[in-house]
Amino acid sequence: MAANENHYTLPLPTFDKPVKLLIVVAPHYRDIADQLIAGAKATAADCGAEVEVIEVPGALEVPTAIAMAERQVKFDGYVALGCIIRGETTHYDTVCNDSSRGLSLLGLQGACIGNGILTVENRGQAEVRAEVAGQNKGGGAAAAALHLIALSRRWAGQTKGIGFRA
Repeated sequence: MAANENHYTLPLPTFDKPVKLLIVVAPHYRDIADQLIAGAKATAADCGAEVEVIEVPGALEVPTAIAMAERQVKFDGYVALGCIIRGETTHYDTVCNDSSRGLSLLGLQGACIGNGILTVENRGQAEVRAEVAGQNKGGGAAAAALHLIALSRRWAGQTKGIGFRA
């Protein structure tokens, strides 16, 4: 089982300038969402990041909300949170694939996103992954976003050696 594995975790980055994170959560399973949010907020606080939390109806709306914020508001990064538990239909596959694809496309366009949308077979798996004292996937998603923000800031404005010289 992966739960019994030891994984290396990068130390959290440090920042010279303030960081503003938007947490976008689909709270369909409220108790699980609350744990994910708590983990993400705690990790953000460890880096001194300012956090805003918004809720959307479902996991499919998370990428859309992030895209809107990326166009209209100034956030340094985003944390996508939610939980998709397999049901009896193929709707599970659609929601998992399309929400993940939407977040990936936004990331490839330059948005700094940590994906903490759980995709699990049952509630027990979700609870273990969401618990702050457990696998803390909300905290992990916030850490991913913070690492990408640090990388983006590190490379910002570095155009030396690119293109042609006059």
